[in-house]
Amino acid sequence: MALTSAQEAVVIQMLAAFEGGKRIQDLPEVDGTNPFNLVTHVIDKDGESKKAALASMLPYLESQCAYGIERDKTVSSPACTRIGNADLHRSLPIHNRMKGCLLNDDGEVVEYLPPESWLGSTRDGSRGQVMVEIPDHYRKFETSGNKQRVKISEHPLPGYHHVPKMYISAYEAALQRTGNKLSSVVNDSADFRGCGNQSAWDGTCRSALGRPVTGISRTNFRAYARNRKAGSTEWNCMTYEAQKTLYWLFVIEYATLNSQAAYNPQLTSEGYRQGGLGDGVTTWDWNSWSIFNGNYPFIPCGYTDHHGNKSGIVDYYLYTENGDYIDTFTVPRYRGIENPFGHIWKWTDGINIRISPNAPTGDGLSKVFVCDDPEKFTDSNYNGYSHVGNEARNEGYVKEIIFGEYGEIMPSVSSGAGSTTYFCDYHYTNIPSAETLRGVLFGGDAADGAAAGFACANTYNAPSDTNASVGSRLCFFPKA
Repeated sequence: MALTSAQEAVVIQMLAAFEGGKRIQDLPEVDGTNPFNLVTHVIDKDGESKKAALASMLPYLESQCAYGIERDKTVSSPACTRIGNADLHRSLPIHNRMKGCLLNDDGEVVEYLPPESWLGSTRDGSRGQVMVEIPDHYRKFETSGNKQRVKISEHPLPGYHHVPKMYISAYEAALQRTGNKLSSVVNDSADFRGCGNQSAWDGTCRSALGRPVTGISRTNFRAYARNRKAGSTEWNCMTYEAQKTLYWLFVIEYATLNSQAAYNPQLTSEGYRQGGLGDGVTTWDWNSWSIFNGNYPFIPCGYTDHHGNKSGIVDYYLYTENGDYIDTFTVPRYRGIENPFGHIWKWTDGINIRISPNAPTGDGLSKVFVCDDPEKFTDSNYNGYSHVGNEARNEGYVKEIIFGEYGEIMPSVSSGAGSTTYFCDYHYTNIPSAETLRGVLFGGDAADGAAAGFACANTYNAPSDTNASVGSRLCFFPKA
C-alpha cells in the first residue's frame, strides 16, 4: 500500500525519533531535587498514557508508606495522635523486625533467638553477645505551628533521614573481667561479676553475680566496649542516637509520651497498642536501697527472657538470704530490651553538654552537642559534634524537648509539666561556677519513681565520674 506524502513525513519522524532515542542509563541526571519541577509518564486505569507532576504523587506515597504520631505542644496530655497509614500502625512493620540475636565480636549474627522465649538459648557469651537488632528505616521530624510530627517508613521517602541498622544490648551491660570487655550476657560466673565486683557478696541476697556492672566512667565504658574488637569503633556503650531511636519507636508504637503509663497487653478496638511499660524498677526508697547494697544493681540480667522478642512486665521478688521478704519490683521489657529505663542510670555516648555559668562569668547557656560518628566520640571537646539546641537550665518535669529536624530528645523547657503531663519525665541538671563539659545519663534509677522514664535526662556528671547506680548498655554499629 502506497503512503501519502503526509504519512511518509510521519514515518520519517518516527524513524528519526527511534534512531535518536536513548536508554535510561544514557540520559543525563536531573538538575536539583525539587519534585515540583519534574513530570513523569503514567498510565491511567483505562490504559491511556498521561503526564503527571511528580510532586502530586508524593503525598499519596507518604500516606501509604509511613506511620507515626502528632502532638500539639499546647496540650498537656501525653497522648499522641496516630497519623499515616492506619494498617501500618496495626502491623508495625519496622517494630516487628526488631529481634533478639547472638552477635559475635566481628558483628556477625550467629543466631536469631526464638521470638517467643529465649530461655532455651545459649546466653552466657560463649556464642556471642545477646543483642536486639534494630532494622534500618527512615525517619522524618516536622513542626508546623504548635504541631510536631514524627514519621517512620521502610522506604526512603523524600525528606526522610536514614536510620542505619544497629544492635542494642538486650540487657544492661555486664563486664567480662578477663580482658575488660563490655558484655550483654546471662552469666553468673565470677568472670562476669557485676556491680563493683564485690566477691564478698557471693552467695548472699546482695550477690553481684549475674548483675550489670556499674561504678565505671563513660570514658571507660567506651573503652571496654571497644575491647570486643581491637582497632574498631563499631562496638560502643549506649549512645544518644540509640537512645533516641528506641524512644521514638516506643512513642510511635504506644502513641504516648508517658513510658511509665500502666502496662496493658490488650489492643484497642482499632488494633493498636495502648498503655505503657508501667513504673519499671523505680519504686525503692533511696535509703533502703543504700542500706541493702549501697545503691548497686540488684535485678539479674535476663530476668524477663521468657518474653522473647515481646514487650511485657515481670514481678521480681527480693528476699534476704534467710528468706525474709524485702520488696517487689516490676521489671519492664520493650521488644527484647530489658530495663529500658529505671533500675540504674545509663551513660550515653555521642552527646556532650557545654554548660556555662550565668553572666557575667558565662553566656548563661547549656549547649547540646551531638555526634553520630563513633570515630569522633570524645570526652574532652566538641570537635566533630553538631550544636543542635540548648538544654533547659533548671530542674523539673520536661515540658518541651529540642526536637528540631532530627528529633532531639534533650529537654529545652523543664517547668510547667508533671509526672502525667507533657513528657512525664524529669530533668536533672545544675549550673557550675566555671564552664564545664558534661555527659548525659538517661532513664533514671531504682529510687526515681515517677521522675524516671525513656526521656528522663541527667546532666550532673562529667564523663569521668563514676557512681554505684550508673551503668550503660552495649551497642554495635556496623560499618556502612
